[in-house]
Amino acid sequence: MITVKAPGKLYIAGEYAVVEPGYEAIVVAVDQFVTVSIEQAQKFGTINSKQYQETSVFWQRKGNQLVIDNRDNPFEYILSSIKYTEEYALEKRHELALFDLTVNSQLDSDDGKKYGLGSSAAVTVATVRALSEFYQLHLSAEEIFKLAAISHFKVQNNGSFGDLAASVYGGWIAYQSPDRQWLTNMLASRPLVEVIQLPWPQLKVEPLQFPPDLNLLIGWSGKPASTPILVDQIATSRAHAAQHYQEFLHASRQCLQMMITGFKQQNSQVIKQQLTVNRQLLRDLANFSGVTIETKKLTQLCEIALHHGAAAKSSGAGGGDCGIAVINADPKVRQALLADWQQHQIQPLNFNVYSLQKD
Repeated sequence: MITVKAPGKLYIAGEYAVVEPGYEAIVVAVDQFVTVSIEQAQKFGTINSKQYQETSVFWQRKGNQLVIDNRDNPFEYILSSIKYTEEYALEKRHELALFDLTVNSQLDSDDGKKYGLGSSAAVTVATVRALSEFYQLHLSAEEIFKLAAISHFKVQNNGSFGDLAASVYGGWIAYQSPDRQWLTNMLASRPLVEVIQLPWPQLKVEPLQFPPDLNLLIGWSGKPASTPILVDQIATSRAHAAQHYQEFLHASRQCLQMMITGFKQQNSQVIKQQLTVNRQLLRDLANFSGVTIETKKLTQLCEIALHHGAAAKSSGAGGGDCGIAVINADPKVRQALLADWQQHQIQPLNFNVYSLQKD
């Protein structure tokens, strides 16, 4: 049996702008994982998840096609990952096989609610990685990212792939999304192996070092949110508030470039200042788009953090899920802030940054 894992993620800054090709975001991998196990099967294969115990997908092969017996399944990201990784394997002249694939996730709360840690991205990356080992494809991190991005893109066509980058590369990352129209055109006209090998316009993944005199704290609002729906809603503002939207993109780029410089210079003050700037930019975006990004509970999370000297904002698409606080590394201040969150029904998530070097 082959078992692999992929971490979840948190967006630190640059949300929504990063959906546009070439606009920066900062994203971090956290030590909560999706685990995928795969082993050879005989007459038919299965796809199982410990989170969906009542639903198992049974499948067979007809030639090189994977044929599913029950169509009502929650595994679309897994199936897309299988489809494109196996297409890659076939183009590389590997023989396909039957297998049992089992998924287990730590990215949800105990009662099954999503924290917003990028579970669809992590399961996509873990599935591609497991199949890469199963078929002995010897894929590099960049190739795993690109296969995962294509697999994810075919299910959810409006994302930036930043959560996939965090899941593949780990640690703190400065990220720019590729040109998705170029990717669409290439997938329609070139073999998959060739698309994977080509440089992708605008794509950039750069590791960052978080200053040791800062702590990252994560609080959960208790309300899950749907990233694809929120991104769709923001996309409509490109048309009806085009000038405001372009100003937002320009300001977000300036903010992120200054924050990335802060990381490179280990300037904690600049990082905290620009995190505060980014929060305000997202509030402005919410105002002119009419989309709720910072909910009342997330506002409360941020205001409590500010009271304790932290910089804080919503993380990811907003509308619920998580908020983050960056605070000076003082254990007493940290504990006071976390206790204050808990008193206001904000659940601290005791997760750490996950770097691949830990494996």
